[in-house]
Amino acid sequence: MTDASRPLAARERAALADLLDDLGPDAPTCCEGWTTAHLAAHLVTRDRRPDAMPGYALERTPVGARLHAYSDRVEDRLRTATPYPELVSRVRKGPPGWLPGGWPVAQLVDGPEFAIHHEDVRRAQPGWEPRPLPLPDADRLWSAAQLFARTAASRYPGGLVLQRSDVPGPGKRIRAGSDVTTVEGEPLEVLLWATGRDVARVAVRGGAPAS
Repeated sequence: MTDASRPLAARERAALADLLDDLGPDAPTCCEGWTTAHLAAHLVTRDRRPDAMPGYALERTPVGARLHAYSDRVEDRLRTATPYPELVSRVRKGPPGWLPGGWPVAQLVDGPEFAIHHEDVRRAQPGWEPRPLPLPDADRLWSAAQLFARTAASRYPGGLVLQRSDVPGPGKRIRAGSDVTTVEGEPLEVLLWATGRDVARVAVRGGAPAS
């Protein structure tokens, strides 16, 4: 199987693991308070500890704080007890097939997830530049950006429209309303914006100020 024919999730996972290897455990990331070692431990926990998943899924809900604190403790124990090269090796290998994270359906979530975390590491280093993506990858990330933007819409009091800058076409209305905010950029950039990354290169026009 050529690299281009591998699933997006597999390619992003491999590229991120290479970068984690190159940078070592103490490099910064775009995740506040996290080094590369923190991010590696998070990814291994996400892959291999189903008991930690409710803390990620429900983080932003009223009942999620205690569950998320548990997930954080699992990550911290793993990070402090496991040599960094072993953590990166586990990131590279991914979860075993018998765990939910190893099921084929997980690829649908893992593509955008690993693309985001790949950029969390890339864009925390000096001299980074946006990277070109094949159109099928961009299309996949555009679909994910629309899903995540429904949460981001709560920061804006009016309507919200996403506009791709890499291909022609109408914008995607995420929420109706007056004082429409339009967020324009390439799909990966809009996805990063939708997930709260300040390093996203998007143009935000119109609307009322974000809260």
